[in-house]
Formats: sequence, C-alpha cells, structure tokens
Amino acid sequence: MPALVNYRGDDELHTGGSLCSKDSARLLSVYGPPCKRQRISDSYILFFEQEKKPSIEILPDEILYEIFRRLPNGQARSASACVSNRWLTVLSNVRASEMVHGSSDDVEMVQENDGFLTRCLDGKKATDCRLQSVAVGTSSRGGLGKLSVRGSNKVTKLGFTAIARGCPSLKVLSLWNVPSIGDESLIEISKECHSLEKVDISHCHSISNKGIAAIAENCPNLTSLTIESCKNIGNESLQAVARYCPNLQSISVKDCPNVGDQGVATLLSSLSSVLKKVKLQSLNITDFSLAVIGHYGKSITSLVLTGLQIASQKGFWAMGNAKGLQSLTSLTVVSCYGITDLSLEAIGNGCGFLKQMLIKKCCFVSDKGLVSFTEAAKSLECLQLEECNRISQQGILGALKSNLKSLTIVKCMGIKDLVHETPELTQCASLRSLTVKDCIGFGNTNLAIFGTLCPQLQNVELSGLCGITDTGLYPLLENCQAGLVKVNISNCVNLTDKVVVDLAKIHGGTLKVLNLEGGRRITDESLVAIADNCVLLNDLDVSKCCITDNGLSCLSEGVQIDLQILSVSGCSKVTNKSVPFLKKLGQTLVGLNIQQCNLISSGSVDSLVESLWRCDILY
Repeated sequence: MPALVNYRGDDELHTGGSLCSKDSARLLSVYGPPCKRQRISDSYILFFEQEKKPSIEILPDEILYEIFRRLPNGQARSASACVSNRWLTVLSNVRASEMVHGSSDDVEMVQENDGFLTRCLDGKKATDCRLQSVAVGTSSRGGLGKLSVRGSNKVTKLGFTAIARGCPSLKVLSLWNVPSIGDESLIEISKECHSLEKVDISHCHSISNKGIAAIAENCPNLTSLTIESCKNIGNESLQAVARYCPNLQSISVKDCPNVGDQGVATLLSSLSSVLKKVKLQSLNITDFSLAVIGHYGKSITSLVLTGLQIASQKGFWAMGNAKGLQSLTSLTVVSCYGITDLSLEAIGNGCGFLKQMLIKKCCFVSDKGLVSFTEAAKSLECLQLEECNRISQQGILGALKSNLKSLTIVKCMGIKDLVHETPELTQCASLRSLTVKDCIGFGNTNLAIFGTLCPQLQNVELSGLCGITDTGLYPLLENCQAGLVKVNISNCVNLTDKVVVDLAKIHGGTLKVLNLEGGRRITDESLVAIADNCVLLNDLDVSKCCITDNGLSCLSEGVQIDLQILSVSGCSKVTNKSVPFLKKLGQTLVGLNIQQCNLISSGSVDSLVESLWRCDILY
C-alpha cells in the first residue's frame, strides 16, 4: 500500500507527494488507516511564519497610533519615524494637540527666518515622505512656521495632511509649479492651520476655487494672497476672500484667465478699508474694475497694473478722476494701452500723495502727457520711464521742473541729442539720482544739460551709452557740488582713462561705489588714480577692462581702507603674478570675482581660497 500511494515515511516535514498533502490524505482514508499521525496543519505553518516577524509589526495602526502619541519627547518620535515608512506614516498622522507630553519642557521653540521655523523643498527633494518627516521633526520645536514647495510632481494629499496635522502653527505657505497638488491638499491645510497669514500659489493647475475658498473660510488671519498662472481659479475665489478675510492687506493676481471684473470689483469694494497692496497682471478686466479701484482704493499704498489689454483710456481716466486713491504712494503701469496723455494727467491730479511712478511699454504717452503729469503730481519724487519711445529730451527737461529726487530712463529710443538752442531752464536742485541705460540716442549734449541743471547729484548710472565720451561727462563731474557717491559707467565703450582720473581727483573723497565694467579703453592708469584718491571706496568693478598685474599691484598699495567688493572678471591680462596683490587686498574683502581670468591657474585659485577664507570668491 505505501508503494501504491507513493508514501515515504522517512521525513518529518515534506510537501511534495507526502501524506501531508490533501490528495494523500484522501487515499489513506479509502484504503486503510494511516501509518503515521497527520503532520502540522497549514494554519500552524502560517502562524509559525508570522512568529518570525517582530511582534510589534503585527499590531494594527490604531494601536501604534496610541503608542506613538505617548512617546516622551520629540527625539523619541523622530527616532521612531526612522524605523520604517509605515511608522513614519502613522506618526505623521498624530496631531500636535493629541500628543501626551511627558513634561512641559518637551516643546522647544526654535526661530529661524522671519522669526519662525522655515523649510523649503525643491524639485526631487519635495516628496510626501519628506513632508511627513518635516511634520514629525518640527512638531517638538514649536511647529513649522513657513513652508515652500517648488517644482515637484511627487507631492500629494498625503504629505500635506501630515503637515496640516503636525504643524497647526503654519503661517506662510508657498506652492510653485506643483501640478500634483489639488483642492484636497488645501482643504486639509485649512482644517488645521488656522493661523495662516500668507499664501502664495503659482502654476498649480489642479487647484480651483474650492481650495482657495476653503483657505479663505478657515483662515481669517490671512493678510497676503498671491495667485499666479492658475487656470482653474476665478471670480469665486476672490469673492470668498472678500467675504471671509477681513484682514487682507496684499493681493496679487497674475495670468488667471477666469478672473474678471466681478471678482476684482467685489474684492476691492469689500476690503477698501484694509487693502494696501494690489497687483493685477494679464487679467481680463475692463474699465469697470479700474473705476472701482479709483473709487474704493482709499487704503491702497502700492498699485501695480500690468498687461491689461482690454482696459482703455476711459478706465484709467476714471481711476484717476475718482480721486479715491488718496493713500497711493507707488504706482506701476506696464504694457497698458489705456495709459495716454489724458489719462496720465488725470492720475496725477487724482493721486495727491504719489511719490513713485514707473511707466513701461506705454506707447501712447508723449512729452505733453509726461509734463502734465509731473506738474499735477506735486509729491512725486521718483520717476522711472522704460521703453516709452514717444518721449523725447523735451519731455525729460519738462519733468525736471518738478521736485524729483530720482530719475531713471531705460531704452527710450525717442531721446536724442538736441541740435537747436534750448530755452532758459531752471536748475533741478532736488535731483539726487540719475540713471540712463541703453538709450542709443543719448549723447554728450544731453549729458552736459544734466550736468548744468542737476548740481546735487550723488548717484549716477550711465550704462550702455555708446554716444557719450570724456568730453561730455566732464561737465557733469565738474558741476556736481554734493560729491558723487555711486558711479556706474559700465559698457560705455568710448570712455577712457581720462574721465576716470578726473572722477577720482574731483570726487575721490566721497566715492564709495564705482563700476567700470566693459570699459575697453580703461587701463592701469585708472587703477593708479583710484588707488591714490578714493579713500572711501568699498565696491570696485573693473570686469572686462584692459587692466594688468601692475594695476592691481598699485591698487593693493592704495589709500583704500575698506575695499569690500572687487571684480576683475574677464580681465584677460591678469595672471598668477596678481595673486600676492589680491591676498593683500583680501584683508578687507568679503567678495572677489576672478571668473574668466584664464591666466590665473587652478593652483593659484586654491591658494587664494585657502588664504582668503572669509571672502566669497567666484572663480
């Protein structure tokens, strides 16, 4: 019979063809009683395999949860979180309020940036596991105050649930380009983090009105909200913010196609008494929204309007003519076709306390509008014009009749040297800062006029001006009575050593910052003059100039007592011989740029890095 059933009795535990199998058991029951007892059952084998695992692993999550919330301190919780992903997940679901602390000293208040604990997760570092770890690790240190997540598609609701439960004291939340984050994550945050004050959401296409509404409804302390490039966020979000956030002081909405007049008007009219900073960019809003801003913006101090293609001259005129922007001190208008001479004058008349004005890419503004605006805006101090090509030198001279302290002109192609006699002009004694950049028509005549009219200049930036020479710049240097403090004449290729020598001799006692980058005709002679005269100089940039080792040698022996920043980037004639001079200068340096100095060997760079250990060296 054993041969019949292929029975082998010489093994105690055999799975293949033995009587342990179910088939063999049936045969034995038919042909006769078994010769041996039936061996270990399948259920016992399963139990035996479970016995091999640590006993705590068979506990359900509910029991682990109760154990973990009774851990004595933050160190124990952090150590437990390192055991396995399962333990980390369970620990991260324990709310801070549910912890059974062993002593009152368990929670350690730690402050970092802005007075509270900060964490920033970028790219691959931003995962659910990392967020869970942050939640567990910071819960015993006073809780996370600021969280920034950028450029990740691996973060989900799981990670933000951990942050919400472990960091109820969260005050600042920033999400940039996190497509995997949706409304559910914001809802979890809103349920627990009622202390949120600042929220910044950019390029998060899965977030809609539902998520923003949850934040608004549950976070009444919200003071700042930024929404950028979120296609599913619309008017409903702004209406919820207007309804539930009475303390909102700053709002920025950019490139959200579903945001229109209804949302903007509701927000501005409801929060007129507290809203101070408003930025609206690339939105489908019309003249109606601008009129509402002009009427209800009584508390607005800073207003930025960019790319409002639908708004017309009528809307900007109504905004100024409503005369409700009585607290406005800073206004920026970029790429808005509705800004014309008429509307600009209305804004000047309606904003009595306006101090700073930036107009960029507004092609319908001419000299007439600029002069009318500066005459109307009596408090204006800083004027910046960029790419306004209908403005000429006549408009600039007219603007100087006001009490401007700072004037910036960038890429205004309508400005050209005057060829006819100018009328008698009064001096602009209030102007302290003049910046002219990349205006190809700006030449010596214009520069001489500024030198004559603005004797109190202290900061001068003339960058990328190929039309100016030593002859044109000298009258300005000679007439500046207050003493120049900051001078930038970078990429002015026709300036030579002569003007630098004159600058050093006339203003060496006050000059602190000097930028000569790109001066192809600037040589060691300039460094000698700087070394002999500029006692207070602390920032010098001679990048891409024709200086050599001899010039740096003279500089190292100069009268400068506090030179902190030095850039010789792209100086092809600087070699290893300059290393001792740079080391000597390094006694006061905190920043040194020797990039693209190809004749300085790697060994010399290592020597500099070792010697100037307190200095930040770019190489």
